[in-house]
Parts: sequence; structure tokens; C-alpha cells
Amino acid sequence: MSNPLPVVSTAALPLESRQALIATAASLALLMICTRGQHFASVDALPSASWAVFFLVGALLRPVWAFPAFFVLSSALDLGSLALGRITDWCLSPAYWALALAYGALWFGGRLYAHIHRDHWGTVPRLVLVVLATSVVTYLISKGGFYFLSGRYPDASLAGFIDRIPQYYPRALGTLAGYVGLAFGVYAVARSLVLRQRSGATA
Repeated sequence: MSNPLPVVSTAALPLESRQALIATAASLALLMICTRGQHFASVDALPSASWAVFFLVGALLRPVWAFPAFFVLSSALDLGSLALGRITDWCLSPAYWALALAYGALWFGGRLYAHIHRDHWGTVPRLVLVVLATSVVTYLISKGGFYFLSGRYPDASLAGFIDRIPQYYPRALGTLAGYVGLAFGVYAVARSLVLRQRSGATA
């Protein structure tokens, strides 16, 4: 069975091709639209891909302005769902803006991984470690911010927050890892096809 990634370890992220950037950005935006919240375009059977989208935006998309653009998109989807009556204002508290920091952590984690990525299977452990570390920081900011700053939990305490971690963190990590793993699987196949076309053209 041939290795879909080249043997030579070369850096290839973030993406440089304009066509690849546009296609990837559109795909990530569509993924967020289809999985975030409960608006008219959401697919309720799919878990939210928002964490993975921001990580992948950092890893795959070169322009820095992609981060604020996707944050605006996520906020617009939330406000649209609220306006349509599909969600309540439970999550739209003053702590909502902690999401900017949480998503920033995901974007930065993706950016960091892009610098250490190599097109070789040996890079997989690096990806796993970065995703794991990024997920911990993101969880502490997003869930911790909501728990302590939203006002929804008047008796909030450190012990109470720690008790909630086993209930919510594994699911968040699993969803993030699943989408990121799928995305890099697609990337590996696409990269392999591009390299084969290039080698065929120069043969």
C-alpha cells in the first residue's frame, strides 16, 4: 500500500495556491454554517464543527484576516438563530465574548501546527499533541468563561467547574479531533493527487 504523503518531509502549510485557499475557505464556512446552532441551514444530526473550523482556519488559511472573518460569521449565525427563535438567549451573555479568546486560541494552535507540519506520517503525533493542548486551553477559556462570567450560575465555584469537566470536555475533544482528523485525511489525499500530477507532468 503506497503512502499518500511524500517521503520527503517538506513544509506545505498554510496553503499558498489561491484556488486552494478559496476552496478551503468556502468549505470551512459551509461546514460551520451547516453544523453551528439551529438555524435554517443547520444539519442537526452533525455536532458543531466550530472549534475545528477555527483550528483549521489557522492551519490552512494564510491571510490573518480570515480569523475575524470567521468570527463574524459565527456571531452572525448565532444572532440569526436567536432572531429566528431557534435558540434562546441562554448562551448570549456577557461571557459570550470570551469566545473571541477561545477561538483565538484555536486559530493560534492551528497556526502553530502549520509551522511544524511536514507532509509525512511522522507529523501525526505533532498534530495530536497540538490539538490536545489547544483543546484544553480553549475549553478553559470558553466553558470557564461562561461558567464564571455569564451570571447563569450564581453559585459558581472552582470545584463546581472541575466537576463539569468529565461531562463536557471529552465530547468537545472528540468532536474537535474527529473533524480535524477528517480534514487532514482529505488534505493528504488532495496533496497526493497534486504531487502525482506534477510528477507525471515532468516525467
